[in-house]
Amino acid sequence: MLEKLQIIKQRFDEVSDLIIQPDIISDQKRYIELNREYKDLRVLMDKREAYIELTNNLAEAEEIIADGSDEEMVEMAKMQYDEAKDGIPKLEEEIKVLLIPKDPEDSKNAVVELRAGTGGDEASIFAGDLFRMYTKYCESKGWRVETVDFSEGTNGGFKEIQFEVSGEEVYGTLKFEAGVHRVQRVPQTETQGRVHTSAATVMVFPEAEEFDVEINPKDVRIDFFCSSGPGGQSVNTTYSAVRLTHIPTGLVAQCQDQKSQHKNKEKAFKVLRSRLYDLELAKKQEEDAAKRGSMVSSGDRSAKIRTYNYPQGRVTDHRIGLTLYDLSNIVNGDIQKIIDELQLAENTEKLKAGDDVI
Repeated sequence: MLEKLQIIKQRFDEVSDLIIQPDIISDQKRYIELNREYKDLRVLMDKREAYIELTNNLAEAEEIIADGSDEEMVEMAKMQYDEAKDGIPKLEEEIKVLLIPKDPEDSKNAVVELRAGTGGDEASIFAGDLFRMYTKYCESKGWRVETVDFSEGTNGGFKEIQFEVSGEEVYGTLKFEAGVHRVQRVPQTETQGRVHTSAATVMVFPEAEEFDVEINPKDVRIDFFCSSGPGGQSVNTTYSAVRLTHIPTGLVAQCQDQKSQHKNKEKAFKVLRSRLYDLELAKKQEEDAAKRGSMVSSGDRSAKIRTYNYPQGRVTDHRIGLTLYDLSNIVNGDIQKIIDELQLAENTEKLKAGDDVI
């Protein structure tokens, strides 16, 4: 373990030196990449220091116990020995997980899109519930949520809604939410009290930087139109909403959230870049998942991943067979325990597959 950590330290020293070089600072893409690597390596350096301290404590305790001349010192050494003996394996497991090569997308911000699926008005209401759940979760993480575009349901909720999430390790956390979410409950519109099943699709894209995806302006048709929804008369009379159509792929991105046409155009381009970037990423994820036989991040956007059952008060994640009887807290944004289990399952898969560890 120490040999591996020594190699990491050499790379950390190298990166520390590189990020202060003028030619690196002037190359935005390289500078951002190295800064992300520096942050990840810094975490490993802290673990390395803790590991060295524990192994030194263990060796020192063994020496004192072997000498045995001072009873009081031997008693203290035994405590130190037990503490180090317990701590080293735990720390080794943590380091092993940190040594799994990180997905470079994980540190990016994300664009999230929710779409009502089967179930009519109830599906739109459910999409609204999911939006509220994610908003509350993001707030608890200190992340910023900004709406990009939405289409309201006739009885509440959303037919679809897009929003950006900015913060630390956003995509690496929210990517596990992509897929079809089902709800089983008695809809507000149901008079017989029968339980219905409705669905909504969650899509999560890593937010692409300008240097990640180059878009030829000739390939994009730009349409301006009047915004709909709340915001007063000016919203409906000024052509502030923007729709972009990427002609080669047919992908569409639009934004009507801002009053300024320029800001809407900027946001729509950000979404379009992220969608194009995600097209390539989805292919890669499918290939990686096929290699590992992964159920956690399969790249299949149509896979049913989770069921929210109101009569039983349970939430089941079908990918890892996790069932929690804590529906009210989960729909109020407490989804961290599900994400933790999914991250653990993915890391276990990667370790089993013997992915190259530095």
